[in-house]
Amino acid sequence: MTLAKPVHTGEPTTVEKLRGLPWSIASNAANTVFVQYTFFGSIFVLFLSALGLSKSQMGFLLSLLPFFGLIALFVAPAVARFGYKRTYLLFFGVRALVAAGLLLTPTVMHRYGPEAALTFVAVVTAVFSILRAIGVTASFPWAQEYVPNSVRGKYTATSNMFTTITGFVAVSVGGLVLARTQELTGFMLLIAVGVVFGWTSVGLASLIPGGAPQRVGSGRDAPGRDLWTAARDGDFVRYLVGVGLITLVTVPLGSFLPLFMRDEVGLNDSAVVWLQTGSLVGSLVSSYAWGWAADRYGSIPVTLYGLSLRALLPICWMLMPRQSDLSLGVALGIALLQGVADMGWGIGSGRLLYVSVVPPQKRTDYMAVYYAWTGIVGGISQLSGGTLLEMTQGLSGQIGFFRIDPFSPLFLAGMVLPFVSFYLLRQVREDKAVGMGEFAGIFLRGNPFLAMSSMIRYHLARDEHSAVLMTERLGQAKSPLTVDELLEALEDPRFNVRFEAIIAISRMPPDPRLIEALVTILEGSELALTVVAAWALGRMGDERALEPLRRSLESSYRSVRAHSARALGALHDREMIPELLARLEAETDKGLQMAYASALGNLRATEAVAPLLALLAVTENRGARLELALSLARIVGEEHPFIQLLRQVRADPGTALSQAVAAIRKRQEKGAAGADLDQTLTECEERLARGDLARGCRLLARALQEMPRERLDEASALILTECARQIAQTGPEPLDYVLLALHTLQSSRV
Repeated sequence: MTLAKPVHTGEPTTVEKLRGLPWSIASNAANTVFVQYTFFGSIFVLFLSALGLSKSQMGFLLSLLPFFGLIALFVAPAVARFGYKRTYLLFFGVRALVAAGLLLTPTVMHRYGPEAALTFVAVVTAVFSILRAIGVTASFPWAQEYVPNSVRGKYTATSNMFTTITGFVAVSVGGLVLARTQELTGFMLLIAVGVVFGWTSVGLASLIPGGAPQRVGSGRDAPGRDLWTAARDGDFVRYLVGVGLITLVTVPLGSFLPLFMRDEVGLNDSAVVWLQTGSLVGSLVSSYAWGWAADRYGSIPVTLYGLSLRALLPICWMLMPRQSDLSLGVALGIALLQGVADMGWGIGSGRLLYVSVVPPQKRTDYMAVYYAWTGIVGGISQLSGGTLLEMTQGLSGQIGFFRIDPFSPLFLAGMVLPFVSFYLLRQVREDKAVGMGEFAGIFLRGNPFLAMSSMIRYHLARDEHSAVLMTERLGQAKSPLTVDELLEALEDPRFNVRFEAIIAISRMPPDPRLIEALVTILEGSELALTVVAAWALGRMGDERALEPLRRSLESSYRSVRAHSARALGALHDREMIPELLARLEAETDKGLQMAYASALGNLRATEAVAPLLALLAVTENRGARLELALSLARIVGEEHPFIQLLRQVRADPGTALSQAVAAIRKRQEKGAAGADLDQTLTECEERLARGDLARGCRLLARALQEMPRERLDEASALILTECARQIAQTGPEPLDYVLLALHTLQSSRV
């Protein structure tokens, strides 16, 4: 008989997946109430304490929940055949029914005694753990299927926001109930409410798409297990060990921290429960930021920063005040930090698992191994945590600022093991992850607050005018946070938005993606944007733009050639001096001549002095003449003194020019210049001071002719000779030669 090859039903479309995400979030929110009121959270630990269980007994019961995760290794193929969705709905529905069995605990205790109640709770917990393990085995691959990778971080963040708000309300109500009830009454009421929400969660999950049964063949055509493939996957193993180390410390800390707050810090039961609100607030305020950052910059930096914050928490707990009026406030503050840290770790590590570590085509067995491993480690951590607390029951003392108590060894492990996990997880490969230093720099460079507000308002902009204004603000922030929005703006169908995006990018610190985008525009066919892109590349000052700009000098468009030449000058591309000089001497177009001249001035090309002086002599446009004079001024000195002198001359020509000549004359006296030259400069200074510009400029021309050339470089000597000739012929109008001559004398220090 010929067996058919495996046939897999098609996954839902991305549209169907996106439609199902709200139902998933609603299901998770309802499930939050269930877990807070039943087997997870501080309420269950306090419930076990009310039953009279020791810490080691609590550790044993709590270890059942993760230990039964080993079932995943054996049931994963059957779960896949039966269907991830059907398995999840069936077993999570039944687990809520089993959880309702806890409501019989007071009856069992009343009739058969505390030992029987302990046994009963243990049996209920064990059965619940088995059902949960099978349901979770189905939930991991199902979640990997129905959540698109492109929005996984944002989905996780949004889901966490809703579950956090729900958890906040649930914990607050739980604290009030325990504060106003006695013995086991409050616990029973909360468990009953939790069971109802558990079934509600299952009903909402039934509306999520995907998770169809996988019909597989048998015999030789049946697909093999991927367990050994997973065990040999280096990234997967590193991920498992890193997560395992964190689980070893975070699980018992999470379980027994309520007892620390009650027994060592001095908080009552209701206050201990309310502490979770601090953690939930921390999760709520940081959730979206962590998720957004994970989607944009990768899972690893988010994971590692969350892990680093997590390692600080034990230090905070050890230093907090005990038996004090300040204890609750400080504990709430630490809980807030805990929520931020846990959210970063949870979003980052979860996204890393689903997107990078687990191959989608092998998700059934990979996820089974993952769940089984975390179950083993989680169970061991609960047992070891409870046993460790029993062994250190009498521990006390003081070391410096640190108070030693039975929880101190657990806190010490919580500080050390995260660093080992940090080392392992940073080696896991991820395609687009940025380094930790770069990740931190993204939020420290520029104005991150302006960047974040501008990003939000950019996406909310309703019309072109608003979009242009917000695009401008994106550039003004000068923050790497806005890179993606600026790249998006470059592809906006509205021309003005694209135009403004280029200008905004020119204000940004150099970024490879922005440079590449501008180069693409430079080499494109939209001329109005191409010339602006060339200007922007010059303004950004990044050497990666050199080759594209050099190629653009061959463009068929004169405006592109002109802006590319100016940009090369701004980038100080001295290798292009011979090419630009040759183009200047051969060019007849005035606009291109000015562009080449400006570039050569920026490059301080001394060999270009003669051509620039020749061009200045035949140029009539006043603005162009000043630009040519500035280009020459840059070759022999800094541009700022020239610009400063120009501004002073515009305000009061006679006074400004007189003061400039006076400064030069004083240096001539120190240099033991000839008496005739000194007399000429003195008379020139006086004439200019009286506003006699014509006579003063003629005297300046004479002084330039008399001035010794021995201490001048060739470029300065050439400029002064030409200026003397031109000033003698034209006088003070135009002032280009006068300004250039004085600037050259000031720069040459003759």
